[in-house]
Amino acid sequence: MRYVEDHRRQTHSRIVENASYGLRQRGADGLSVVDLMKLAGLTHGGFYNHFASRAALVGEAIAFAMDQMIERWKKLANGKANGERFEALIADYLRPQHRDNPEHGCALPALAADVARSSPSERRALASKLEKMIDVFVEQLPDVAPQEARQIATGAIATMVGSIVLSRAVGVGKLSDGILDAGRMTAGGRTRKPERRTVKAMRCDKS
Repeated sequence: MRYVEDHRRQTHSRIVENASYGLRQRGADGLSVVDLMKLAGLTHGGFYNHFASRAALVGEAIAFAMDQMIERWKKLANGKANGERFEALIADYLRPQHRDNPEHGCALPALAADVARSSPSERRALASKLEKMIDVFVEQLPDVAPQEARQIATGAIATMVGSIVLSRAVGVGKLSDGILDAGRMTAGGRTRKPERRTVKAMRCDKS
């Protein structure tokens, strides 16, 4: 019995992991139950032994992908000095390698638009993990007030995701690279304090 249960858990995990890679590459609307099971080398006959519905599998696959990104960010932050962590996460995300390998990248650029039109359970799965992704960025801003840090973190992630979406949409090239550069500058610039400027009052001579 123990072997059977362990085998079932391993199979379940394999289905979720392979579905996650497939969904990120082809989109949440691009794969049927048959297709999703094929990714794990299985037939669709055993699908309902593991999942109540296709939406349940998609939700788990999204959570798996977002957990991967969260763990990547945490490891990257741990290897940097405090003042470098926030921008290091942005630079890592907005790399050409991330743009060019969606199946191993963040789920948000690949799946957010599809999930917005999908089931409530899929949207809840994405929203729950997005909150945790924002939390990771907030942790990199210890000297900023909590509410402001959350606004900065949310804005940075939104900029990063949009930059990847557009850079992929236009194809590899000068424009695509420029979008990534602009995204890094904009998302990272949110944490820089504006320079103080001395404003000189203009005096009007009396006639």
